[in-house]
Formats: sequence, C-alpha cells, structure tokens
Amino acid sequence: MFAKRLKQLRKRRKLTMQEVADYVGVAKSTYAGYESGYRQPTLESIQTIARKLNTTADYLLGLSDYAEPVEPNNNAREWLNHEQLHWDGVPLESEDIELIRMLLERVVRERASGKNSPE
Repeated sequence: MFAKRLKQLRKRRKLTMQEVADYVGVAKSTYAGYESGYRQPTLESIQTIARKLNTTADYLLGLSDYAEPVEPNNNAREWLNHEQLHWDGVPLESEDIELIRMLLERVVRERASGKNSPE
C-alpha cells in the first residue's frame, strides 16, 4: 500500500522521482525502490516524503484514507456535520447528533444571554 500511494501522490503532485529523492536526500535509485516496494524508508524519510507530497505519514502508511492533510478544526458546529461520528467506536445516529446540536445551541444561547454567569 505504501509504494502504491507514494507513486500515485508523486504523480498527482506532478513531481519526478529525482525531485522527491533530492528533497529526501537519497539517491534516485533508493527512492525508486520505495515506489516499487523493494526498499523501505526510515520513519524520518517517510515524514520528509509526506511533507514534500503535501500529505500525512498516516496516509502513506495506510492508517488514513485522506490524502490531504487536515487542519484541526475546533468549531463544534462543523464537527457535528462530519459523517461517521462515533463515541469510542459506537456510531452516532443522526438523531443523536441532532440532540447534541440542540443541547449545544441551548448552552451557547444561555451563555450569551448571561444566564450561566457566576455571581
């Protein structure tokens, strides 16, 4: 999986093997070995390759299905729009998410109106 994803992303980013190899600091033949599956890069090299390909090491290693790096988002409203939300592995149904959304909206409304301010 690593070799396949590595090659696909390099091509998608329109980079040559030589460009990636130079960035990583290895010979082109070494890098070609990574793409063919003949060689395995070090963890440090995987991180460097991920930076060059604008992806994550998790994606290259098959731990994630998302090639694009995702910036953390702390907006609860947007989190609730994600599909496949779960709580410790237990999937949340749309009704559960709607209940959570209503509860959070109420908390925010009350906080904005000053009802929950300490006295």
